[in-house]
Amino acid sequence: MIQIRTLFKEDLSKVQSIAHRTWPSTFADILSPEQIEYMLNWMYSLEMLESQFEKGHTFLLAEENGEELGFAGFELNVAEGPKAKLHKIYLLPSSQGKGVGKALIFEVADRARKAGQKSLLLNVNKYNQKAIDFYLRVGFQEIYKEVIDIGNGYIMDDVVMELKL
Repeated sequence: MIQIRTLFKEDLSKVQSIAHRTWPSTFADILSPEQIEYMLNWMYSLEMLESQFEKGHTFLLAEENGEELGFAGFELNVAEGPKAKLHKIYLLPSSQGKGVGKALIFEVADRARKAGQKSLLLNVNKYNQKAIDFYLRVGFQEIYKEVIDIGNGYIMDDVVMELKL
């Protein structure tokens, strides 16, 4: 059975580890190896994760029989509404297609709803069709597209999606 628990600051290395084991295969056909490395070093440094934690981001870990399966990171009150934002959700390749992602999304949505949020937002790479299809299946809708300059000559070319709570 999948268990989902809230991570403490000292557990954030688990998030970093899962991201480093997931991104290369997730983005192999979408981003260059150099951009994957750049983004991992930027977005998943312990300093960045700890800074997000201190700013109020919540990190959840999905496990089964003590084995780490994936994580989600979200923040409340990021936009008028009030709206929550799912900043990160990644599953180890071996955990995909087993209901882990759905369990994490539903847990984030439930926590956001209980905190008075009206919807849950996320960004997804517009070329990550597998993820977009998953989000559509669990109830998200595309609301707009945006391009974000992340430095070093790289951009994030994203679809912004919303799940009404």
